[in-house]
Amino acid sequence: MKIGKYLSLFCLGGGAYVGLELLYRGHSHISMFGAGGLCFLLLGRLRRRNLPAPAKIGAGAGAITAVELATGLLVNRDFSVWDYRGQPGNFLGQICPMFMALWVPLSAAGMALYGWTERRLDQLAGNR
Repeated sequence: MKIGKYLSLFCLGGGAYVGLELLYRGHSHISMFGAGGLCFLLLGRLRRRNLPAPAKIGAGAGAITAVELATGLLVNRDFSVWDYRGQPGNFLGQICPMFMALWVPLSAAGMALYGWTERRLDQLAGNR
């Protein structure tokens, strides 16, 4: 069940990321599904760390920003997926402080959703 569990969590994170983009911008890109899935799995790892909640959430925002930068450098070279060049403090037009700040509450929500979903998947598999 481990591979199935993590695949389910990856798909939930990918779908949520694409869904948020559709709500915010009205469109998304296939690469955002992969980025969202990876971010969700990273948030799950961070939530297990023995750190204060603010540190976990800050690290989550940093992880999402790092994934966004890596994804941008790979698939957004022509800025057809997103373009932060007009945002203050942007780095190479791929990341900016405004969106990093947005990742803070989304990290907290993502960690909570991950924990709840993981518990439900474990219950369904009989791993209480």
